[in-house]
Amino acid sequence: MHVRPSSTPASDRPRSPAAQFAASDRLSDYWRFYWAVAEAQIARWLPSSPSRLLDLSSPDFQGTPRAVAAGHDVVTLLPSADMAVRRPLTLVNGRSPVPHPAPRGRLRHVVGDSAFLRGFADSSFDGVIADNRVLSRHLATESSVAEVARVLRPGGRALLVVDSVVLGMALLAEQDRWPELSHAPSADVLLVPWPDGSITRCFTAEQLAETLADSGLEMEWVKPRTVLSASTVEMMLDRDPRSMGRLVEMELRATESDDYVGVHLVASARKPA
Repeated sequence: MHVRPSSTPASDRPRSPAAQFAASDRLSDYWRFYWAVAEAQIARWLPSSPSRLLDLSSPDFQGTPRAVAAGHDVVTLLPSADMAVRRPLTLVNGRSPVPHPAPRGRLRHVVGDSAFLRGFADSSFDGVIADNRVLSRHLATESSVAEVARVLRPGGRALLVVDSVVLGMALLAEQDRWPELSHAPSADVLLVPWPDGSITRCFTAEQLAETLADSGLEMEWVKPRTVLSASTVEMMLDRDPRSMGRLVEMELRATESDDYVGVHLVASARKPA
């Protein structure tokens, strides 16, 4: 049977899971929505009193400024000194701009490996944030989570985000890896090739809970980062660009369910006191 090529321009066709989630273009409608949801989830998770937090996510992680503005002291781990964010000096009418009031918390950059936190003492942080898929990029996730547990003080909490089996299965299907796809739902460890050649580790909610428990952490909750599809978000924002706030509230209500259908899973865990 001869298959006729699509008459729809490539730029107008729906993006595949790999194309949509492998390159997080922060300017696209979906990713602006995604990070707005992430910031709202983090704001709900942050401790109510000023705390010392370790951020393993990335130098440009959107949740860090929110944590600092909320009065927390945040240590951000960088893979190299070159990754530090440097603010350029700008002039207004030939003069230096009036400095804005300093944030209530402090931000400090430290160069180190987010998989091995040997530079930090035991029980040295009130909270750890591991967002932005950092734990899925560490294939020996158990070791990384054990390090998170070690640096947490008793009673401290961790917020973790990983790729889900839902995303892994979509990527395998797109790459025509049908034998691997058939075993994906029951695999003890699911490693999936990422479009850029790297490997990602994907989890079910049960596997993530088991990993946390094996490291001595008690899971408080697990939920999808988002459940609304990229096409739905982009369609609604195209119809009404002012609907972002309503979409975020809708998403936060949707993720309160026990349906783990999102491409990323968010979990909160506590170290026993």
